[in-house]
Amino acid sequence: MAQNQVLLETFPGQGNNANNIEATKSAITKMLVRTERFQTRVRKHIDENYTEFMPNHTSPDIFLEKSSTLGEEIGELLASVGEEGLAALNDASAELANSSRDLREIMLGLRVSEHILKLDDLFQCVEDAKGNKDCLVVLDLMGKLRSLIYGEGSTDVIPPDVERIFHSLECYESIKVKYHVQAHLLQQNLQERFDRLVQLNCKSFPTSKCVTLLLSKDEAQLQDIVMALFQERYNPSKLCTFLLEHCIEPLIQKPVSVEYNDMAKDGTHIQLTLSYSIKEQETSPLLRPNYKDVFEHFRLLLQTLGSINSSLNGTQHVFSIIGDHVKDRMLQLLVDECLIPAVPETMDEYNSSTLCVDVVQFEQQLADTYIINPEQDTALSEFTKQFDTYYRNRLSARVLATAREIIQRDLQDMTLVAPNNLSSNVASDPFLFPRCMISKSAQEFVKLMDRVLRQPTDKVAEDAPDPLSGVVGLLLETYIDEVPKVHKKLLQSIPQQSALFHNNCMYLTHWVAQHANKGIDSFPSLVKMLQATGTKHLRVQVNYQESILMDIMSGFEFESPHTLGTAPLRLVRQCLRQLELLKNVWQQVLPENVYNSSFCELLHAFTNELVRRVFKLRDISATMASELSDLIDVVLEKAPLLFQDKHEVVHVRSWLKLQQLKIMMNASLKEFTELWCDGAGPLTANYQASEIKHLIRALFQDTDRRAKAITQIV
Repeated sequence: MAQNQVLLETFPGQGNNANNIEATKSAITKMLVRTERFQTRVRKHIDENYTEFMPNHTSPDIFLEKSSTLGEEIGELLASVGEEGLAALNDASAELANSSRDLREIMLGLRVSEHILKLDDLFQCVEDAKGNKDCLVVLDLMGKLRSLIYGEGSTDVIPPDVERIFHSLECYESIKVKYHVQAHLLQQNLQERFDRLVQLNCKSFPTSKCVTLLLSKDEAQLQDIVMALFQERYNPSKLCTFLLEHCIEPLIQKPVSVEYNDMAKDGTHIQLTLSYSIKEQETSPLLRPNYKDVFEHFRLLLQTLGSINSSLNGTQHVFSIIGDHVKDRMLQLLVDECLIPAVPETMDEYNSSTLCVDVVQFEQQLADTYIINPEQDTALSEFTKQFDTYYRNRLSARVLATAREIIQRDLQDMTLVAPNNLSSNVASDPFLFPRCMISKSAQEFVKLMDRVLRQPTDKVAEDAPDPLSGVVGLLLETYIDEVPKVHKKLLQSIPQQSALFHNNCMYLTHWVAQHANKGIDSFPSLVKMLQATGTKHLRVQVNYQESILMDIMSGFEFESPHTLGTAPLRLVRQCLRQLELLKNVWQQVLPENVYNSSFCELLHAFTNELVRRVFKLRDISATMASELSDLIDVVLEKAPLLFQDKHEVVHVRSWLKLQQLKIMMNASLKEFTELWCDGAGPLTANYQASEIKHLIRALFQDTDRRAKAITQIV
């Protein structure tokens, strides 16, 4: 009774007798037969298309309509029976219940068939759209195919049972292959159409290259192709490599001839032609393109390619994809090889420069066209922030380069300075620089430092450091360090070079002292270093000249105890000639007081050595004494002529000693004792008692008178 009650509730208006069950069973059976027949036809259609690959011109639309109708009927039949009805039928008729379950399974198979038929229909639509050359429609259809095959990005959720059965079918792999073939053909077709609309050509010649970009003005078609191409997992590496290697890098690194024509091919195309040399050449400021030309050429390049810069998904553009491949190299080259070399090198250039403003505008242009993301790609904005630092470095580098070029010049190229400042004037006013010769290069060096100090700083930001702070000190340190290295051999071998370098250092010292109130760093130490360097190199030369004199005097020997011979006089005259030669290269070069002190020192060494050689004699005959007197006369006569004022010779420390030696060569014993005068006479200023005794013994024979005279020398 309970089962019959359920059947009555399940099938209202019908009797609860066996007729109702039979009617339901019959309806289900008929539906199963119809569905199986339909499935057989669908299976044959799918096998022909995706398993046996037989020619099949049947449209899947017919099957889709029939599948939809059957699905609706099955759904209505199952809904009319319901879950409780099936449970009742299960108890009432096992055969009927099995038929109902078969109906559910056939319904699942029908859904799988419908899924495959949708794919087949989409493949047919792809072929139709390709025939109409509607690439965006093809792209949309391929996206739907991908969703139905792989379940990627689908808005309609595929039932898990349908997806599981679909993936297990033999035709699944064939469908995937067909999809990939169509995707490849689509991309190949898009690439071919893109290449016809965007023609990039490069012709190489032995020493040059010509690059041509020819783009169609049919923007609608071009943008459709571009959007379809870039959305179809397009790899733009080839395009980006061409633009980077043949366009972007040359525009930054080389002088490029650029021709823009927006009426190419009877006005249907835009053409940009780049021509440039491919010779290997050293980087030269003359060969480096002006940054404004680079920016303008970039503007033309972006303008030419602008028609392909489509928005792909609302957040990404074609140029942003290209930028991902080229921007790092592009920005590096722009900063290192275009902008930094364009930084001003003088204050006048700095004050008139628009470089920072131009860079900001150029960066905005790159950002507006989506080549760069200004929030992430900050190379250009960082350059503008570091502009003052680059400027200071460039300015200092240029000044130092100029200084080094001056340092390389010949010291021997000289000029007279302070012609009216004689030694007497300088003695009364120590702030005067004495008359002397200096190298013209030293004058140029001073002019360079004057220009540095004259650079205006009124337009430099208040919080910015002085761009030339410390430069003068660095210049002088460079001069002190580099000149002795550059001119080492000449400073050692040519006396005039040493004299000029000495004067140059003193001239620079005088300049530093005059500009002490200009804020020159390390002013006191610079003065000391300059003075010490100049004095040191002159001292080395004086010592060298003294060694020459001593080397000559080393041959001062006497041929016999009775006569002087010719050698001593010849050597003395040789020393005097050596000093005469030195006079010719120093007297008009060195300041008078420096010249006088240097020659007094050399003459002292020479005359002192002459006196020492005479005192080495143990026996001096009257003839030899007379000859020695004459020899000393030569020195006393010639030496004063080495000075502009011959009275300067009295400042030679051993001058009086030499004069007294001449007197003693002609003196009697009585005159010896008188000149000594018990230790209070003039001889005591330059001679020791032992030296006078030695000389008396050498000049006079051993007699009582000599012995008495010697006893008086104490």
